[in-house]
Amino acid sequence: MSQNDLAAPHGSVNIALAGASGRMGLAVARTLVGRSDAVVAARFDRPGAQGEGLVERDVALAAAEVVIDFTVPEASTALAEACAANGGPALVIGSTGFSDAQTARIAAAAERIAIVKSGNYSLGVNMLLGLVKQAAAALPASDWDIEVFEAHHRRKIDAPSGTALMLGQAAADGRGVDLGQVSDRARDGVTGPRVEGAIGFSVVRGGGIIGEHSVIFAGEEEVLTLSHSATDRGLFARGAVAAALWVRGRPPGLYDMQDVLGF
Repeated sequence: MSQNDLAAPHGSVNIALAGASGRMGLAVARTLVGRSDAVVAARFDRPGAQGEGLVERDVALAAAEVVIDFTVPEASTALAEACAANGGPALVIGSTGFSDAQTARIAAAAERIAIVKSGNYSLGVNMLLGLVKQAAAALPASDWDIEVFEAHHRRKIDAPSGTALMLGQAAADGRGVDLGQVSDRARDGVTGPRVEGAIGFSVVRGGGIIGEHSVIFAGEEEVLTLSHSATDRGLFARGAVAAALWVRGRPPGLYDMQDVLGF
């Protein structure tokens, strides 16, 4: 099948898939099958990757209005800079584990193109973020400890997950504190009592767990748990496609899923 055969019908969005051979790339491709509002215009993967229908990155960018990218931080950062240098296409980034320097480079690219960047494209998780922020604002740090728990499959390479960090940030925002100052990500040996106001992170990696996230508000006499479970990667793929439909034609800027959903 040629690139011309894959051209989008009038009014639909031409989408290129980065990391097309990966689990999320394949999930997004399945989500796009049979849709009238979006079509896969090109598929690409790491340089030199072999696979039916794969093209080079620059060919894919020329064919697309939006790129959906679930790869790794360095590849996503380079992709954002390549899109910005060309004045497009727009970009939807679902990779996680970015360094501060990489985050800054993507923000710079967003001065020239529209980028949606989110650690999670689930509607349920984005609802959970708002609930966590409200609970953290209402429950004082002197009486309530916050712990963010997350579990993922054995192949996930970053920890805590991007979603866990988003939840921690929502809790910090609710309390009006800097997450970097109150985050507690490592406990081993004799650590002493918990520091008041700390936002802790607990991580599990194993098997094929798609995604489990909970935020625990622990008081002396009661515990409140707000949680979300993912049972199918398709939910993230559908959210990423919704973001792609939303971002086409947007002015340059760095957006997130809260913007896409209008929260």
